[in-house]
Amino acid sequence: MNFTIKLLLLMLLCFSAFACTSDESEEKIGADFKFGMVLVGPKDDKGWSQAHYEGGQYIEQQSGGKMIVADLNTDKGLKLLKPLCSNIDILVNNNDGPPPGNFLDTKKADWLSAIESNMLSAISLTQYALPGMKKRNFGRIINITSAMVKSPNPLMSLSTAARAGLTAVAKGLSKEVAINNVTINNLLPERFDTDRQIFMTNLLMKSKKITREEARAEITSSIAANRFGNPKEFGATCAFLCSLHAGFISGQNIQLDGGSYEGLI
Repeated sequence: MNFTIKLLLLMLLCFSAFACTSDESEEKIGADFKFGMVLVGPKDDKGWSQAHYEGGQYIEQQSGGKMIVADLNTDKGLKLLKPLCSNIDILVNNNDGPPPGNFLDTKKADWLSAIESNMLSAISLTQYALPGMKKRNFGRIINITSAMVKSPNPLMSLSTAARAGLTAVAKGLSKEVAINNVTINNLLPERFDTDRQIFMTNLLMKSKKITREEARAEITSSIAANRFGNPKEFGATCAFLCSLHAGFISGQNIQLDGGSYEGLI
């Protein structure tokens, strides 16, 4: 089947490689996708690593799309993106998470920033994209949240609260738009080998005065699979949920954590 999908990929910093699927993934999901893609980055190019640039360039080459730099946490950035959202079929929401910290040390400004970054920006983009999806009777919305949504950690309260709020909104909305062939799902990653883990490794090295190898070993020891996740594994899962074959999956929280989650539900 030749099915053309226009994809708006909204990503910031730590998960920049996640939705860059390989040809192998494309074959496995069984559709001939043609991507018109917009990659959204931080408010200026100073926060971009070489990997971000290479990822953006690869996407441009493969899709014929373009890379846009915008700050999802500002009205200016969202205003730039709003007209682009009316004609897309797939929306992948992602944003950089707040740093870990002691709950008693958090300030009101920290909470407002976390909610803006990890809840309200995704809600705004979903509001922009949904009318067109419903009109065309096709849509896929993926929110990249965190394993902390279902396994809260006291040091990650800022991230957990905002992303749990987005999860609740997505769940309720998914029931309303299912009749329009629009699915909304959340991906809950933990310990993927991305820039986020470099950041977390550096924090551990500094706090415990240990080597990088020791820090990475300590982090992976908390994972049942005893390794970091490969971003390609995440990308393949995301690609499947965006495909035609996942039309009956909606309102779900899909954990990618190497089997670490201890709950039943």
